[in-house]
Amino acid sequence: MQSRNKFFDDMSQLMTNAMGVAQGARTEAETAFRSWVDRWLADRDFVTREEFDAVRAMAQKAREENAALEARIAALEAALAGKT
Repeated sequence: MQSRNKFFDDMSQLMTNAMGVAQGARTEAETAFRSWVDRWLADRDFVTREEFDAVRAMAQKAREENAALEARIAALEAALAGKT
């Protein structure tokens, strides 16, 4: 029959508690670091991916509208040149 050793039980409990404290400290450190990185990025006026994509779509639409207007102007100039 094996008897439980009080020393090893106490050491096991101590290590379990220490790991819990270490995990909590790790989580807190990660949260603080993420918060710091978010503040740092916000201070640098970086844009989000969504904002970048929205501006890119607006620029593409503007380029398409410019091309359509150029074609329209060319057609009007050709029509005007044909009348004179």
